[in-house]
Amino acid sequence: MTNDDTVNTRQREIATEHLLFKLIEYVEDRHPGLLDHLENSLDHLGDPARDETKDDERVRQIARGMIDGARKEGVR
Repeated sequence: MTNDDTVNTRQREIATEHLLFKLIEYVEDRHPGLLDHLENSLDHLGDPARDETKDDERVRQIARGMIDGARKEGVR
């Protein structure tokens, strides 16, 4: 049986990622440089966890993947 909270979290994440990509695409098209700005900010990104699950580099890796994906989708 599937945990409803897990399903809801996954579905929210999918919807949020889609909207974020579309927003990035829209802004980058009108104001080139957004993706570069986001990429240059990743050194300040980290995982707020205070236990053994904390993994700052994994959070940055996910963000880099999102930026790379936006570039490949045709965001100029």
